[in-house]
Amino acid sequence: MTSQRVILAACAAITSVFAFSTSALATEAASCQKVRFADVGWSDIAATTGLASVVLEGLGYKPTVTIASVPITFAGLKTKQLDAFLGYWNPSMTPMIEPFVKAGTIKVLYKPNLVGAKYTLAVPEYMYEKGLKTFADLPKFEKELGGKIYGIEPGNDGNALIQGMITKNQYGLKNFKMVESSEAGMLAEVQRAARSKKGVVFLGWEPHPMNVQMKMRYLDGGDDVFGPNYGEAKVFTALPPDYEARCPNVGTFLKNLEFTTQIENQVMLTILDKAKPNDAAKTYLKKNPAVLDGWLKGVKTFSGAEGLPAVKKHLGL
Repeated sequence: MTSQRVILAACAAITSVFAFSTSALATEAASCQKVRFADVGWSDIAATTGLASVVLEGLGYKPTVTIASVPITFAGLKTKQLDAFLGYWNPSMTPMIEPFVKAGTIKVLYKPNLVGAKYTLAVPEYMYEKGLKTFADLPKFEKELGGKIYGIEPGNDGNALIQGMITKNQYGLKNFKMVESSEAGMLAEVQRAARSKKGVVFLGWEPHPMNVQMKMRYLDGGDDVFGPNYGEAKVFTALPPDYEARCPNVGTFLKNLEFTTQIENQVMLTILDKAKPNDAAKTYLKKNPAVLDGWLKGVKTFSGAEGLPAVKKHLGL
């Protein structure tokens, strides 16, 4: 009986150790529970960050969002004051992020979270029909455009590309001035001009509800600046280089994230109707829960349980 008790005790101890080890492997460090996202003030980044945040909340994490310019975002990833940025637009942001990547202070996930994006100058359709169809046409319409090209927030990569064209007199733009604003401010100016059919040229992109809210056309001929196919872009996720090793569960989730222009347009449209990004994200996910299957493959909750059922419960599904 004594030896039997010893054997049983040993088995219980081994089982306890195994259970503890399994539990430890399934969970992350306490520091991983807070996931610090960057948002550069664009509604598409607000949409994707909102979608990711809602899912992470369902997994038991505590996501936060910091609004910052592109340069400050990259500096924050370098110093590990930020954990993730879902909005690295390639190629337009490449000159800004490349020094960090080459120095090994920022890692870009190999798989883009969005393909098929656009990013270049655009005009209302009535200006296109008047003959403003290419970058080379801009000087012909200088007076009607007021010599202005509307960009977005200071420090943005698109603004830098526009200013570069003006400084170099590329396409004959030396007499133009770039007007910096916010995304919302720029769009308000475009909509104001459109109501009275005034001339206006602006930085446009897709995904964005502007593509369905107004009749607009992208200008041809800007390949040397914004890239081919109207600045066709892929959007990537950027992290501190050791983040996946420190927080592998969140790392797996971030690698799984894959959006479409349709997903982002729908969520952004709700955001532009004054909904908070997380509320807009919840509305979309409740109507389209199938996207969670791929996003949560191999992902656990912060405490180590299965991720998909927990997120569905969080969403009331």
